[in-house]
Amino acid sequence: MKLVRFGDVGSERLGALVDEATAIDLTTVVGDLGDVLAQGDGLAPITELLDTASDDLPRVDLTGQRLGPPIPRPHQILCVGLNYADHAAESGMPLPDEPIIFNKAPNTLVGPNDDVRLPRKAHKVDWEVELGVVIGKQARYLARVEAAAEAIAGYLVVNDVSEREFQLERGGQWVKGKSCETFNPCGPLLVTPDEIDDPQNLAMRLEVNGESMQVGNTSTMVFGVHYVVWYLSQFMVLEPGDLITTGTPPGVGAGMTPQRWLAEGDIVELEIDGLGRQRQRIVGPS
Repeated sequence: MKLVRFGDVGSERLGALVDEATAIDLTTVVGDLGDVLAQGDGLAPITELLDTASDDLPRVDLTGQRLGPPIPRPHQILCVGLNYADHAAESGMPLPDEPIIFNKAPNTLVGPNDDVRLPRKAHKVDWEVELGVVIGKQARYLARVEAAAEAIAGYLVVNDVSEREFQLERGGQWVKGKSCETFNPCGPLLVTPDEIDDPQNLAMRLEVNGESMQVGNTSTMVFGVHYVVWYLSQFMVLEPGDLITTGTPPGVGAGMTPQRWLAEGDIVELEIDGLGRQRQRIVGPS
């Protein structure tokens, strides 16, 4: 199942993708995705609805529609740093013994093709294509790594936009460089695990102004998706709708010689196999 949210900011509707240009409108029956996940049964209510009544639900043409983030504002956004061996190498940092965890403000979430806004006084805005994991059921103290699979609602594409000066040169508190407005383009799709053969073998790419910057694969993760979910559950309660971003492959601007940063007018395009493609325009500060 592939879910999409479409419409103007703040009034997005939930749909199930039929083909690239058509979705079944689920909003009048189940509400928004947050309403479904709050029931504690993952995406089962949507699956049952589509199995029994999909022919009776209205279709929507997505052509020309704005796509919102596939999930409403999550309870929390949790991120894993230096989680790709080749990215750690380009950063000149050793592989971590345990996942490096930091937070990103939930109100950074925007649609996959929405503008990304440069913060005021920003000089080092960077890009990061990442595999995002959406929690479907509450998870606390999971007993086994394998149990994490039951807690995952689906996967999506994330651009973990970062301001490196704020992140690394202003006291070393990463959240400051990660939580600027519009710094988490998300989507276009939430794809359920049954649609993904192996989350640890997904090719990912990112371009800036048509120039290839990042080419990688989730197979080079230091800590795999299920391990990350299990690990986080040992320290905090993961709630339905929470978003976890799992790290980035090499090719970020901070790892280049000379370093390269995003500027007003740049176009960033990124994709992960099976999860869709994003396109953002970089705009000036508010």
